[in-house]
Amino acid sequence: MYKLGIDVGGTNTDAVLIDENLRVVASVKRHTTPDAYDGILDAVRSVLEESGVDRREIGQAMLGTTQCTNAIVERRHLAPIGVLRLGAPASVGIPPMVDWAPDLKAIAVDSAVIGGGFEYDGKELAPLDEDEARRFFTGLKEKGVRSVAISCVFSTVRADHEKAAAALCREVMGEDVHISISSEIGSMGLIERENATILNAALYQVAQSFTEGFARSLADLGVTNAQIYLSQNDGTLMTMDYARRYPILTIACGPTNSIRGASYLSRLRDAIVIDVGGTTTDLGVIQHGFPRESGVAVTIGGVRTNFRMPDVISIGLGGGSIVRQHPDGTVTVGPDSVGYRITEEALCFDGSVCTATDIAVRLGMADLGDRSRVMHLDEAFARKAMETITALAEDAIDAMKVSSDDVDVILVGGGCLILPPKLAGARTVVKHPEGGVANAIGSAISKVSGTYEQLVDYHQLPREQALERAKAGAVRLAVEAGAIRETVEIVDVEDVPLQYYPGNTCRVKVKAAGDLA
Repeated sequence: MYKLGIDVGGTNTDAVLIDENLRVVASVKRHTTPDAYDGILDAVRSVLEESGVDRREIGQAMLGTTQCTNAIVERRHLAPIGVLRLGAPASVGIPPMVDWAPDLKAIAVDSAVIGGGFEYDGKELAPLDEDEARRFFTGLKEKGVRSVAISCVFSTVRADHEKAAAALCREVMGEDVHISISSEIGSMGLIERENATILNAALYQVAQSFTEGFARSLADLGVTNAQIYLSQNDGTLMTMDYARRYPILTIACGPTNSIRGASYLSRLRDAIVIDVGGTTTDLGVIQHGFPRESGVAVTIGGVRTNFRMPDVISIGLGGGSIVRQHPDGTVTVGPDSVGYRITEEALCFDGSVCTATDIAVRLGMADLGDRSRVMHLDEAFARKAMETITALAEDAIDAMKVSSDDVDVILVGGGCLILPPKLAGARTVVKHPEGGVANAIGSAISKVSGTYEQLVDYHQLPREQALERAKAGAVRLAVEAGAIRETVEIVDVEDVPLQYYPGNTCRVKVKAAGDLA
């Protein structure tokens, strides 16, 4: 059985075919097209032709895509939604979407704040106002809305009211209504958690489109026996049904695919991964084989959220970054780039723009294009440019480190040839021949995970019991996402005391991962 992995990036669409021993059989890199599916079809068709395998022997196909991110940033294809908050009278002072940009805020056909919610210790803040909720859902149904976001004060402590409101919503609007509840998506912090839930609700049509479109594309190419999975942003996979329920979890899956692929290729489970593309460079951290999560709120398309996101920073450096020498003798690299036009505009490809790739070719670091086209570049200029490139990468490494100790660094991405083999702050610098398609490899070899998070007062529930319950919850979530129960193992356990809460309250977070079913 073969695995097919596809990752759609801003510049390139990569595809790999991996055999049952997780060895790369074939890999291709194609330009991302305005219509993402044209690029996907081209990449898949090419990797199938290169490998020559029987398409019926492909048992699993995995896709990592930027379409949900693009939909939010570009304000396109977002579904009209209703937003219900259970938190009156305590939270009426700050209405939902209060700081959203007007063009994005327009996705909410109607919103309301009604009675309900809990205190930080789980005590009921106010009874759920079922009559008002029913009136709200009836109004949405009359307006043709098919997606609803429900949030509740301290639903991370108790989700009773959210679940009751969701059941009432289905009763009024029908079983096929798409419902997003905040306790399943975000963490502590009502506004940020609510924001993530609203975005998830608005993305359901996008998710339905790319899951159905990907399945149809594979069928058109004769790949008819493959189970289909989507990459999510913790470096693991989810089924198509799960992706339709939680499309927001596909956001930032590209960098996490690269991190997982880099770990697999290098056999390193703890390192900093530098993924150099055509326009930008993403840096992330691999911890115990999985991407490190961000511990702060993340802004997406101008919206502040607190759902699970990888700890990644991006800098304006890539293979297509434009290199300039200024009158005072200084040399700058980027942040503007020729991007996917590098094969037309870079000097080594008979173009007229000096790029970071041209500098690497001039200094003999890369054998690409026609080197004679860059030999007119002054060597002192080229070395200054390389010093600038190196400094950008080294500063970014320092930003990702949690101590002054040197760390292992893995270079991946099609543009990683622009970086030297030694970097300050790096104990070792590893570069693999297949690193150019690490993102697609990461998509193909990923496991399935589940993460359980809850606030627990250890005075009421002893720590050992709380952790066992959390582990069981994480395993259950991993199985729901498509993992084989027998292969699921706990990969991370975290309990953090919250000193501003009464008693001995801790935030318990457990992650489990297993092989695909």
